[in-house]
Order: sequence, then C-alpha cells, then structure tokens
Amino acid sequence: MHSDPNQMTPFFPEMGAELEELGMDVVQKSSDLGGRLHPITQQQLVEFLRITNSYYSNLIEGHNTHPVDIERALLKDYSEEPYQRLLQIEARIHIEVQKRLEPKIFDLNTQICSADFIRTIHQLFYERLPVELKKIKNQKTGEELEVIPGEIRAHDVIVGRHLPPKPSAVLPFLDRFNEIYNPQSLSGTQKIVAIAASHHRLLWIHPFSDGNGRVARLFSDAYLHHTLKTGYGLWTISRGLARHQKDYYSALTQGDSMRQGDYDGRGNLSQKGLNYFCQFFLKICLEQVMFTEKLLQLDELDNRITGYVELRRQKMLPGPEPLKSEAAFLLREAFFRGEFSRGEAPRISGLKERTARKVLTGLVKEKLLVSDTPKGKLRLNINTNAAANWFPGLFPE
Repeated sequence: MHSDPNQMTPFFPEMGAELEELGMDVVQKSSDLGGRLHPITQQQLVEFLRITNSYYSNLIEGHNTHPVDIERALLKDYSEEPYQRLLQIEARIHIEVQKRLEPKIFDLNTQICSADFIRTIHQLFYERLPVELKKIKNQKTGEELEVIPGEIRAHDVIVGRHLPPKPSAVLPFLDRFNEIYNPQSLSGTQKIVAIAASHHRLLWIHPFSDGNGRVARLFSDAYLHHTLKTGYGLWTISRGLARHQKDYYSALTQGDSMRQGDYDGRGNLSQKGLNYFCQFFLKICLEQVMFTEKLLQLDELDNRITGYVELRRQKMLPGPEPLKSEAAFLLREAFFRGEFSRGEAPRISGLKERTARKVLTGLVKEKLLVSDTPKGKLRLNINTNAAANWFPGLFPE
C-alpha cells in the first residue's frame, strides 16, 4: 500500500519532440478558436456546450442522459420515470458545478491543484446530489456507505489492479501533487503537459470514496480553462475521452504500471506508462480542437443555419410551427454580428415591417433569439434542436 508521495514518481513524461509538438499545437489551435466568433455568440456557444460536457462526462460513468433530456432538466422538466429523473438531476448538477467553479478558475489567487480546490469540486457536486446517488458499498465489508461531500476517503480501495494510497496518506499525496503541478511554477508547454500528467495522477491517488472520475474531469476542465484562457469551452476533453473510452481506460492502466526495469525511468511507476498516457490525453485534446475548428468554418455554418430554417419551413424538423425562409437572415445576423436591435428586423430580413415583426416574434417565442429585457437587443440562443443541425456530430441525434 502506497504511503510515501515519492511513490507517485515519475511526475512528468519525458519531453520528446512529439510531446512538445502536441502541446504546442493544442495551445495554439485552441487559442485560434477564440477569435472565430463574435464574443457574444461565443459565450452563448460556451453556455450550450456545458450541456454536452455534462452528457459526455456522465456517459463515461455509464449514465446515458441525452442532451435533450439535460436541456429539459435545466427547465425543471423531468421524466416521470424515477431513475431517469435522478440522472437528469445529476446532469443538471454537473452544469451547475461548472458554473460555480468558473469564477474560482479565473481568480489568480485560486490554487487549482490544491487539496482544497479538489475537495471543493467534490463538495459542490455531492452536496447537491439526491441521497440515492450518494450510496456506495464498502469493497471489503459490503456495508452501505453514504458519500460525504468533500470528505477524503477513510477506507482502503482497489481500482482494477491498482491499490491507491492508504487513507492516512491521501492528503500528503495531494500536497505533493500541488507542489508538482501548480501551474504558477510551470512555464511554456510544461503547463499543458502537466494537465495530462495531473489527470492521471489524481485518479491514481483516488482521494474520495466515490466520484473520482467525475472530479478528475472537472479538475482537468478547470486546469484547461485556467491555462488556455481562450478557446477552451468551445471544445471539451470529456467528449474525446467518452468517444475513446476503452482506449482511455487502457491508457490509465498503462500509467498505473510499476516501473519495468532499468529502461523504464527512475521512478516508482512506469515512465513509459506515463509517457503513453500523456500522449494519448494530448492527442484527444488536439482531436477535439480540430473537431471544433471544422464546425466553426464560417461558410459552412452559414449554410447549416440556412438549411435548418429550410427544413423547419418544410416541416422536416420538429418545431412549434414552420419557419419562414427569411428567419435565416435574422438567425445569421445574430450569429455573426452577436446581437441586433429589434427595429432592424425589416432591413435584415427584407420583409415588410409587420411580417418581419411576426417572424421575429416567432423566433423569440421559440427562444432561438433572446434578450435581457423585453425590448433589448437580441442574440442567438442555441438549443439542442438547432444544435443538432448547426453543429453536426457534437452529440448523438
């Protein structure tokens, strides 16, 4: 049983050319995404992508709550089936936690890798969960336990073939974890590589009785936001990990391996295993950045918005009522310009004032266009129905 934080070595992968290039590509291409959309539209998309991030993170846990049902949960529209209702609540809580964490992420005084911050993630999530989702069984005794929000585990666990540190050693391991991966002590591509390495090592420590995978993904989200500043939020790591779940688990297992002889580093754990995991993790990051880059090709986006309205006009997509073709002009204006005044609707749509007002009212009623006040400027509001067409492949139909 691990009791000395040095048993977590090596802390970093070997920085070869491939890893350096991967890290640089993720940072550069993610940063480039930040300038593709008007800031207002970008924020609306980031808000919507919290739904898909929740969907994929929960999917890794074996909880398949479709984004449509998550969106309903945000509106307090729950399934009558008790278990599905619980999963909707869980997904909604995931989104709420993301929102609660964001001010802390961008606060320069927040120690992202500290035990306090990691425990905060766990506490914010579990204090909101229904009691039915807090129950676990002790692996040795079979006794039913309730997970205490933010509390470090008080019992031994086995994760596959891995034996995490004993309970009394968890906090010393987390203190060492903070010393090593604190982004304020790192520079250049070291920071992005540290996100990959720390994701594995946090799961290796396994600090909580339950919820370690979810906490690790929320932690990595926070670290990516904190480090990349722009771009992250338009893509998320959970989508990539969920789509490659078997490979993800295999890479985690390789990172858990003990050192294999003199050609496998000088730490307690396998250097090759950590190298492999970090390369896998950064490749997933780059894959997701490139996926979003393709989705945000402006000409294609323009075509997809127009195509969506046409399908709605022909009643080939669900909606309260068919849309007029001119609705596309209003949606595109909001998407590319960020917002517009209601009085501009006739000019933008090319319709007479009364007809333009009717089309605009329909889009507002559907909440495809929203504003902060009844007469305020209108901006785009992305929902699951529209997003399935505007951003194909983002989540299952």
